[in-house]
Amino acid sequence: MKLRSILVALVPMALGSAACSAPDGAGGEEARVAAAALTEGSAKEYVDIAQHLTEAADVDAWYALVSNLKRNFDDLCGDTFCEGEFSNIESLRYRCSVEKASGTMGTCVWVFGASKEDVTTSTGNVTVDTQTWRCKTPLAPNTSVHDFLSALSGTHPIDAKLPGSTQSIYDGLTNCL
Repeated sequence: MKLRSILVALVPMALGSAACSAPDGAGGEEARVAAAALTEGSAKEYVDIAQHLTEAADVDAWYALVSNLKRNFDDLCGDTFCEGEFSNIESLRYRCSVEKASGTMGTCVWVFGASKEDVTTSTGNVTVDTQTWRCKTPLAPNTSVHDFLSALSGTHPIDAKLPGSTQSIYDGLTNCL
């Protein structure tokens, strides 16, 4: 608690000095809002979903979801996203943040990578072009972790409707890849 008191005292000063050095007064209002949030004790803290889950069933549900998403993507990639310039798109990681105190979802991002290689016929050199994508899941505001895991618990979570939404994770990919 003592550390929090020190932070509440120091952060507004740091934010205030940062705002003073911003060009044309930019950032001043944001600094005041951030300082007010800290002072009022309403600052939220987010953690990785894997750190938030404590029940064995929830942990199992999360890892099953991640595994099923990768399998779902691999099954549909060749007929959809992997037909263009990059034909070898791979799922790298699916991560979500959770607001620690409330258990409300923050953001989920699915990261993909791909490469395109060409051989220079005159030299034998191989040139490589790489690409990465960070695809956000279109989460509805105030989605709880339990609602999220429950809605996506089947074997085809990529197409499941997200809680409080008419969209799916797949819908988020079509706007990204």
